[in-house]
Amino acid sequence: MNSRPAIACIGAGRMGRGIAHSVAYAGHRAVLVDAKSRSDEDFARLRSEALAEIQGALASVAALGAFDAAAIPVIMDRIRICSLADAAHGLAGCETVFEAVPEVLDAKRDAFALFDAHADDDAILASTTSTILSTELAGLTRRPENFLNAHWLNPAFLMPLIELSPSDSTTGRTLSRMRELLEGMGKVPIVCKASPGYIVPRIQALAMNEAARLVEEGVASAEDVDKAVKYGFGLRFGVLGLLEFIDWGGGDILYYASNYLRDAFDDDRFAAPDVISQNMKDGRIGLKTGSGFFDYSKMDVEAYRQRRMADFLKALEGAGVTRGPVLDDQSE
Repeated sequence: MNSRPAIACIGAGRMGRGIAHSVAYAGHRAVLVDAKSRSDEDFARLRSEALAEIQGALASVAALGAFDAAAIPVIMDRIRICSLADAAHGLAGCETVFEAVPEVLDAKRDAFALFDAHADDDAILASTTSTILSTELAGLTRRPENFLNAHWLNPAFLMPLIELSPSDSTTGRTLSRMRELLEGMGKVPIVCKASPGYIVPRIQALAMNEAARLVEEGVASAEDVDKAVKYGFGLRFGVLGLLEFIDWGGGDILYYASNYLRDAFDDDRFAAPDVISQNMKDGRIGLKTGSGFFDYSKMDVEAYRQRRMADFLKALEGAGVTRGPVLDDQSE
């Protein structure tokens, strides 16, 4: 008997299938509820396509050596896809229900009504929306205390990060239960206020638009911009978080660089935010002063640097760009 709680997802599209994949892989029973009313023939086609997609994704990951492909049948046996007409039976007994329908309020409203009508009283409802705030959606359910947003990044079965955004009505118990569930699945949940773009989409929108501008302005080719991202930006920030990197190099460097770029482009989009200026005034500029966005006063800074250097070397190896030292001296 599987002791892990059953998890449902309303919406059998790409995100729903990715969530079902993740849930079943983590040992839970996964119920994928079709949010649309279909004929028996159309539902059978959807069910076949969804199962084939999930099995294909599992096979691809297994082929890369992530796990033994012999486990695929066991994982697939945990997945059930049910029609809208069978939603009551599908949602019964599920401790968590993810909503993954299109980003349209009417579709969300219908999915939330399905949850209210058929989910267990203590079940959690989590929308996977990437655009609508939890504070806007909370009013669509009769159980706002059990609701929050849980933004998965695509592909859901590979990306560990999930951005949790509670509403003002979400209880601390609901948030704690969701974090515990996701961490048990090997995911990395983080919490943010209801704000447009959450964290990752807000940062990546700025970065992607700036990369496009570089090509648009003829500064560099698309190929070289992406090489800069892969072998510079990406490698560094895969090891150090953005705020950690500010502290690592010094907030003063960002402060002066931001002022230069703002003046050079005559564009306030490059201006440093107030927190950077305030940290400059307070002398909180990172490792060199013992504090910045993080507190380093009680840290063995040299040991910390060594750990990060080791992480950098692993990242370089993963990117295939490491090489040993040249020992045969051919210099004149």
